[in-house]
Amino acid sequence: MIVVVGDALLDVDLTGRAGRLMPEAPVPVLDDLTESRRPGGAALAAALLARDGAEVTLVAPLCDDADGSALRAEIEAAGVRLVAVAARGGTAVKRRVRSGGQSLLRLDSGGDAEPGPLPEAALEALRSAEAVLVADYGRGMSAHGQLREALGALPRRTPVVWDPHPRGAEPVPGVRLVTPNEAEAGAPSPGLAALTERAAELVQRWHCEAVAVTLGARGALVSRGESSPSIVPAPRVEARDTCGAGDRFASAATLALARGALTIEAVQEAVHAAAAFVAGGAAAGLASGASAGNSAGRSGSGGPASGLARIEQVRARGGTVVATGGCFDLLHAGHVATLEAARALGDCLVVCLNSDESVRRLKGPSRPLVPQHDRARVLEALETVDAVVVFDEDTPLEVIRRLRPDVWAKGGDYAGTELPEAAVLREWGGQSVVLPYLRGRSTTRLVESARTR
Repeated sequence: MIVVVGDALLDVDLTGRAGRLMPEAPVPVLDDLTESRRPGGAALAAALLARDGAEVTLVAPLCDDADGSALRAEIEAAGVRLVAVAARGGTAVKRRVRSGGQSLLRLDSGGDAEPGPLPEAALEALRSAEAVLVADYGRGMSAHGQLREALGALPRRTPVVWDPHPRGAEPVPGVRLVTPNEAEAGAPSPGLAALTERAAELVQRWHCEAVAVTLGARGALVSRGESSPSIVPAPRVEARDTCGAGDRFASAATLALARGALTIEAVQEAVHAAAAFVAGGAAAGLASGASAGNSAGRSGSGGPASGLARIEQVRARGGTVVATGGCFDLLHAGHVATLEAARALGDCLVVCLNSDESVRRLKGPSRPLVPQHDRARVLEALETVDAVVVFDEDTPLEVIRRLRPDVWAKGGDYAGTELPEAAVLREWGGQSVVLPYLRGRSTTRLVESARTR
């Protein structure tokens, strides 16, 4: 069981269609408003862990008001066991006004809850936890005397991850990993050297085993106090909204440590999980079922959610979505030429990649030579490729229906014949096209040549 302790918030999204401006001021008018609620703060971190399949207990202050009742319902709906700490004050609510996949305005209400004594159920949950995540939102829970005492008494084998907040209390000594973002780390000047020195200082100041400073699209810097820290790069993703990325990072790192990963391995998993999270629409994407799992949308995840998120971004701008497919077992010049030609047909390119099982059924038991995760990583490294979606079927017809591209580009010699995908594309007015291969380039030929030599 993983225990999350911290400050729980209620997040509310008011989403509408912005098609005109007010006559009185250059302010967008939103039509067709819809409202959605979700757990926020520490409750979001707990919900993400539950979506990962973990057994999760959330220990958090909860006020007895209407918003508190709504927050309780969202937490329970997420499959999280709640141990509520009685609190006075008001439930903190963050209301975001959104359109076109991005936030236009945020309205905050509610104050800091004043938590009372920890119930025995909370102390028992901490004692039996496989790992603990402290999700501090600066609203008082991290300074709770009973909580700090209980955290300090945990066995050393129980990993504790502390996601800090500038207004929160400092981590208790002995924490396995502290995860400030770059601003929270507070380096005195920009640049890697200053950040390295600051991270080492924080390791000593907080008496923790390691500090992972999250750097957004640049990944994370991991320090144990040494002069040469580790840098974990992030997969390249396109995202307008990063709300909740820190919670995704901290929760994924906690889950990895609970499963026995080394600290650097946990940070690697967390970086990729955070990338997948923002590629899938970040916290706002949870309502639409976007992936929040431990894989990045551009690093071999194979999930359709990140591809769908990329498509939605392009379509929101009125762009053209192109998709293509194949095994791409050994990437060669013919593949590159086809991908370049496909990308030139629109504003983004999604590659539908045959899974390992699918390749075996199509090519025989000796293929693929390269596993699907590695094949996806190579494709995603290409500038022409915006997203990769792995599919298990023998043909890409079902994944095409899910993605609904405007153009399907097929490599090969199909002159004068009907492409098998053409009928599917016509269901929504899409177009299929043929892109010729480069003569003499094929994976099969490469394999036979290598065997001969």
